[in-house]
Amino acid sequence: MKLVGRTVLVTGASSGIGEAVAREAHARGATVLLVARGETKLKALAAELGMRAHHYACDVGSAPAVAELASAVQADGHAVDVVVNSAGSGRWVSIEDAAPEELVAMATVPYLAALLTTRAFVNGMIDRRAGWIVNVNSGVSRAVWPGAVGYASARWALRGLDLALKSDLRGTGVGVTEIVLGTVSTSYFANNPDSEDKLPKIAKIVPTVTPEQVAAALCKAIERKRGTVIMPWQMKFVSTSSQHFPRMNHFMLWFTGARRKGSLLKR
Repeated sequence: MKLVGRTVLVTGASSGIGEAVAREAHARGATVLLVARGETKLKALAAELGMRAHHYACDVGSAPAVAELASAVQADGHAVDVVVNSAGSGRWVSIEDAAPEELVAMATVPYLAALLTTRAFVNGMIDRRAGWIVNVNSGVSRAVWPGAVGYASARWALRGLDLALKSDLRGTGVGVTEIVLGTVSTSYFANNPDSEDKLPKIAKIVPTVTPEQVAAALCKAIERKRGTVIMPWQMKFVSTSSQHFPRMNHFMLWFTGARRKGSLLKR
């Protein structure tokens, strides 16, 4: 699906990957609908991009808010061709160190946010028999490590949503892409300073990619109708080893990760 002339809705568009995707899609000739909770950054980005850029402040983890977003987009005369679910949140923390409310928030965004946003706009795509959904996911959706229970389980839920959508939308003309990422040079670790220490040492052999590289790969995947993108390419080894050698993969990530004090080398 060529992006020129299409309308692309991007969640989490105020910074990081979402902002980069919005810029890349706009550069490829798409009309971009910028969605995030905070309006100030969205408004500034829309003004910078100029024509074919519109902003909507919305908490995509809230069902009523997403319903209002869909109504506003329709009232403005936009027919969404592509939804990019890139809104994400959550820190890497052991389960007992996260408050129940924090665990709920981590499950809400990205998983529930992607589910609600997709549902809000997929009907129009089905009616037109054309459209695309993109789910931006983390490598932790392929292999887990200690100290990231809420974050990791939410990404596995997002992976499940992606697979379910691929099955459910087959034959409708609506495609689905999951882009699975290693470390990206965003402000995540600056905003969550304790998280970087929990990254397994073995995972540090995977190079960091930029939001711009992610955005280019994501838009290319839409235009070439690719179902799954894993980047950088070294991440494919993590995914493959998790699938074919799960016990070895689990042990290596645990052994080189942030283990609890006094933990043993066996269960």
